[in-house]
Amino acid sequence: MARKRRNAANLELIGGQLCLDFANTFTRTETLNHEYLHSYADLIDWSQHVRLLSVAEAEHLRQQAVQSPAEAAATFNRALALRETIYRLFAAAAQQQPPAAEEVTALNGLLAQAPGYVQIGVTDTGFVRQLIQNTTALDAMLWPIVWSAAELLTSPELRQVRQCARREGCDWLFVDTSKNSSRRWCSMNLCGSRAKAHRYYQRKRRS
Repeated sequence: MARKRRNAANLELIGGQLCLDFANTFTRTETLNHEYLHSYADLIDWSQHVRLLSVAEAEHLRQQAVQSPAEAAATFNRALALRETIYRLFAAAAQQQPPAAEEVTALNGLLAQAPGYVQIGVTDTGFVRQLIQNTTALDAMLWPIVWSAAELLTSPELRQVRQCARREGCDWLFVDTSKNSSRRWCSMNLCGSRAKAHRYYQRKRRS
């Protein structure tokens, strides 16, 4: 059975945090550049995929985008800029490098613009902070991503942010929650198996 083509609506969510999964919607390496968000419609599909939007909310935003195409396009461009800011901040963290000042400034600028408010919710495991916002605005999906980035940057989990070791074809980011902090690949089913196959092929060639 043929493998289903990856797209914004079914992309693997391996980051462990919303902001990292968003950064992983584009692959940026020397040998591969692959985009999964080509339009505002793709942004909606991905947002629904990660449950930022309900079916009804997603459909409402699709209709809004048809009625206001210029605003939808501007929102999409802002989303891509946010994605690259997030990627550069957390790639630096994964490499244990200091963040670029301009990236911090860019994220702070978005935090200052963020609508909505935070309230405390109760789950089976304790209290959580929840962002309450207007989900009918075209940029509704951006603010939980901005909040996620700010939360992770100020969390102890920042020290666990890693980048896939198969750097020739993948630059995806993830939070390493493995027992010994030994996770190397974005996914064993993706890059891990490919790296093993490549090593096997190289050994066969040498022998």
